[in-house]
Amino acid sequence: MTRKVKIGGRVIGGGAPIAIQSMLNAPAADLSGNVTQAKALEAAGCEILRVAVPNLEAVTLVKALKRAISIPLVADIHFDYRIALECVAAGVDKIRLNPGNIGGEDRVRQVAQACKRAGVPIRIGVNSGSVQKQILEKYHGPTPEALVESALCHARLLEKCDFHDIVLSMKSSSVPGTIAAYRLAAEKTDYPLHLGVTEAGTSRMGLVKSAIGIGSLLCDGIGDTIRVSLTADPVEEIRAAQEILRACGKRPGVDIISCPTCGRTKIDLISLAEKVERALIGCEKPIKVAVMGCAVNGPGEAREADIGIAGGDGTVLLFKKGVPIAKYSEDQILEVLLQEIEQF
Repeated sequence: MTRKVKIGGRVIGGGAPIAIQSMLNAPAADLSGNVTQAKALEAAGCEILRVAVPNLEAVTLVKALKRAISIPLVADIHFDYRIALECVAAGVDKIRLNPGNIGGEDRVRQVAQACKRAGVPIRIGVNSGSVQKQILEKYHGPTPEALVESALCHARLLEKCDFHDIVLSMKSSSVPGTIAAYRLAAEKTDYPLHLGVTEAGTSRMGLVKSAIGIGSLLCDGIGDTIRVSLTADPVEEIRAAQEILRACGKRPGVDIISCPTCGRTKIDLISLAEKVERALIGCEKPIKVAVMGCAVNGPGEAREADIGIAGGDGTVLLFKKGVPIAKYSEDQILEVLLQEIEQF
């Protein structure tokens, strides 16, 4: 089990619930745009929020966001240790920074001491583009072994400063590479692990890659917080992360099962299943709902569902745990199903 790290009012690691993260993508100078997006992400279920702080002027963004949201805020910093110090002073809850990239032991010590005094953890985030040159040469590229060694080298710089509130990530755009890196890291360290497939792609391809990469690790019992990286509205990252966690059994919520349809289907099942899915977004009831096309795949194949519907010849059957309850018209069934779910 990984060690616990506190980020604002949230704990990750040590068996704590897996936290969902996302990152703002509005320009740093656009304070109102960032605040609006941050509020939307919090409302969607984001539990830890990251923002890029590219220069000292952008530290004002940290202050504005801290006033606007109640979830922990992470400052993403590259190279300039002064930005890290100012963000800590501004009240940020966590820093994302690679200590080996800010120059010199004294600068690392200053950041470590400031973070320790303020109770601010540091995430070391390594990806295929940020592995140190000597490590790349050693492994002949950004292999999983290279990513892990790079992250642990950065961690040792903080450990020398008696700083141990560390979170690690070793993201790759390769799904197999990501999985291998995190499995190796889980063997070598007990620091909490931030999971993600970097540069995963659009909302379609990125979701597929993230579900495989993050989902495989979660099913292995690896991972303490996740970010689904999509070239899309960040709110889509939150929805995708929630579904991945539910599919892996790591978070309660409605589990919708539906058949792929066949020649026996006599209702517009595809449209109906999509309506059920949209209606139950955000529902956290730990129930299984079946949307099936016919009696063969209904109460029989989906009999383990808490509640379900199955299409017939002009009617739709409502059933619970495989037991038929009543028949309704196709136009009625959605409303009836949702009313029944309300009673669970």
